[in-house]
Amino acid sequence: MSRLFGSVRSRATLGATLVVAVALVAAGTALLLSLRANLTGEAGTRAERSAQAVASELAARTPFDKLSGLDAEDTPVQIVDEDGVLLAASEDLERISGTGTSEVTPAPAPSDEDDRDDPDDRDDDRGDRDDDSLDPGEIAPGASYTNGTATIDGDTEDYRFAAVEVETPDRGRLTVHAGAPLAAEHSAVGTALTAMLIGFPLLLGVVAAVTWLVTGRALRPVEGIRREMAAITASEDLRRRVPEPATHDEVARLARTTNATLAALEASVERQRAFVADASHELRSPIASLRTQLEVAAAHPELLDLDGAVEDTVRLQNLAADLLLLARLDTGERPAGTRVDLAALAREAAAGREGVTVEAEPVEVSGSRGQLSRVLANLLDNAERHARERITVTVRREGGAAVVGVADDGEGVAEADRERIFERFVRLDAARSRDDGGAGLGLAIARDVAVRHGGTLTAGAAPAGGALFELRLPLAGADRGTPRA
Repeated sequence: MSRLFGSVRSRATLGATLVVAVALVAAGTALLLSLRANLTGEAGTRAERSAQAVASELAARTPFDKLSGLDAEDTPVQIVDEDGVLLAASEDLERISGTGTSEVTPAPAPSDEDDRDDPDDRDDDRGDRDDDSLDPGEIAPGASYTNGTATIDGDTEDYRFAAVEVETPDRGRLTVHAGAPLAAEHSAVGTALTAMLIGFPLLLGVVAAVTWLVTGRALRPVEGIRREMAAITASEDLRRRVPEPATHDEVARLARTTNATLAALEASVERQRAFVADASHELRSPIASLRTQLEVAAAHPELLDLDGAVEDTVRLQNLAADLLLLARLDTGERPAGTRVDLAALAREAAAGREGVTVEAEPVEVSGSRGQLSRVLANLLDNAERHARERITVTVRREGGAAVVGVADDGEGVAEADRERIFERFVRLDAARSRDDGGAGLGLAIARDVAVRHGGTLTAGAAPAGGALFELRLPLAGADRGTPRA
């Protein structure tokens, strides 16, 4: 069963069919009940009219054998007195139920002496009746209804019976039971039920087929996306893209998002490959230089350049530390949420450096002290390589952010290169020397750390004409937007 309905198409078809089936059953049941109620009401109205006609004749003192309602072929009639004794019934009535009395043979007619009762006695009897009694010749308003059966000339059918009371001048209060056949109601309800039993399965089949076709057509692009993604995974060719349908629905947005993800993944892989290649190239030079010096020292100890070997070793160590930090940043390592005073951090980073001036006000941010210290050190190292005489470090508040500026009086950075310098292993022409310019990772590391701390790092022009690097970080929670005195 789970495999049968394991696809979205199957589940959508099943769900739509079940919903329509429930709606059809509910609507069909309501229709049948309404149809049955209407037809039963019509039969009750016909029965009431027949009972009213007989009651009118009784109110006019028509003898039982002269009552026209007793001759109707399809309308069984019973007339009973207040004690429930049957006084008259339809001629061909053989059996009846649902009227309160199952008798079909009237009781013997009263004698003439009984008919000539003292009128005063009848008046006294009427005086003893309740307030809801009827006047002689008056018919009670409305009727009561019941369902039952009657057999006329050997045919038994269901009937709707109406009971109407009438106060006769000579016989007292009588009740007339008249029935109307329910054959039309049964026939109409049966026909409607048969039509529903035949039509509903056909309609459900049409709904299921249409839903299956529509969902299949709607999900066809999804299957194309799946196949292409499977092919991309098998071939490892991230240059391929999934087909985008020419629509504006969710599937089209899924395809566009998938292609954007593939493009980002391709760029990330290419960046990683370039990073590995550049790192290998950067590592090869100090390793080769160090090996050469060691080999020369092994053959000619007196020619050992110890200072050069130490310099290459330190450079190799720094490069390995930079690569390790970049690897941690690439894995999404989040900085620690400790409070860091940028003013104190700037003074520590500038300590021991010549020509560096610090103008700072106490500003606290939340983050990693070690990583933020590395950012300031990298910015100062970069400024020292390009400054002529002076470097200025400023720390200030600006709105809800802390701003650290590192400016030098060198030649500055061309506007076209102000973003490129933050790429990894990028050196401008003025800093191509590995001995002076490093490996080209300092600014890249500084920007990555700034982004991980929720801030930015940008390059611009300094007032003195050199380069200005501005680090913007959000203030610590307690200090955000609250200036210090």
